[in-house]
Amino acid sequence: MASNRGVAYIKPGVVEVQSIDYPKLTLNGRKCDHGVILKILSTNICGSDQHMVRGRTTAPAGLVLGHEITGEVIEAGHDVEFIKVGDIVSVPFNIACGRCRNCKEGKTGICLNVNPSRPGAAYGYVDMGGWVGGQAEYVMCPYADFNLLKLPPKDVAMAKIKDLTMLSDIFPTGYHGAVSAGVGPGSTVYVAGGGPVGLACAASCHLLGAAVVIVGDLIPERLAQARSFGCETIDLRKDATLPDQIDAILGAPEVDAAVDCVGFEARGYGHDAVVERPATVLNSVMEVTRAGGAVGIPGLYVTGDPGGVDDNAKIGMLGIRIGLGWAKSLAFTTGQCPVMRYHRKLLSCILHDKIQIAKAVNATVISLDEAPQGYKDFDKGAAKKFILDPHRQIAA
Repeated sequence: MASNRGVAYIKPGVVEVQSIDYPKLTLNGRKCDHGVILKILSTNICGSDQHMVRGRTTAPAGLVLGHEITGEVIEAGHDVEFIKVGDIVSVPFNIACGRCRNCKEGKTGICLNVNPSRPGAAYGYVDMGGWVGGQAEYVMCPYADFNLLKLPPKDVAMAKIKDLTMLSDIFPTGYHGAVSAGVGPGSTVYVAGGGPVGLACAASCHLLGAAVVIVGDLIPERLAQARSFGCETIDLRKDATLPDQIDAILGAPEVDAAVDCVGFEARGYGHDAVVERPATVLNSVMEVTRAGGAVGIPGLYVTGDPGGVDDNAKIGMLGIRIGLGWAKSLAFTTGQCPVMRYHRKLLSCILHDKIQIAKAVNATVISLDEAPQGYKDFDKGAAKKFILDPHRQIAA
């Protein structure tokens, strides 16, 4: 029997690389002829994973993590017609059947058939259907013909693997945040959060033609990374208000569009920066977005947070100034990014050198065995996007 290893969540603050079952083409006790088994070429640590590892979700011990997957097909079920053994593929983090009403409408982030508890599923994530994660050596992917994006031949793909690995989540997610906020040529944009998704969003805003992209964060290293590819930045540790800091950059205290790339573990600004205030970002982006503008919210908000600051926060009920949003006629878009809506076009942008997304997010390759340290470094605010290299093929 072939072996497999994966990164498992053990308890808050602890992950381990463990021996796990080698994947099989089975699903709910029966053959999964529409699936494939991948040898994983790259798989990334995501900020969403970090929420679980911090103990801020109801994730069970032993959950194999990882929803950002790029791999080589080594086995295909009998019903897989168009994806072939040997193909290099990008795996959307949303698992979708391709057959339900939502999938047929392009809403693949909320497929109705792949998670018995709620719409939407993902690999290796709490409440997302129980699917085994991809921070491993091998993984099974269902509904392969529908879900998987075939990449160029292996030699071409590996030459750009640090960029292509971003297609499974953070590049489409950041782009989705920008698109749903209405970013276009000449836009002024505020991106809340300079983590990997925020940086991917900022790079996407440039790709969409924004005139000025402002990134706000509490961590100087992340702000420096944003400046490295042409963003303006705001240090949220300062006591000056966000509108005043935007005014100092634009000559006006508001922007055309704003994107929340932080989510439910948001902190306050200025002297409150050490205090968790989960509604801070949502309220601040409503304040600084012009009347009639839009707010993209790819940042994660959960329905169960054991570490929430109060009883309301523990069930995802936050003190949001919805009256302000209503008065300004703002539009809001929330939820999982429907990766398949964007990934093929973003692949083309990568292949034709229209964007260097790996450089923008400071992609950093580590081995599978280094994953626990990668989680620790990421938790400290490292201005890096960690890529796991399970078979040591990226360096080669």
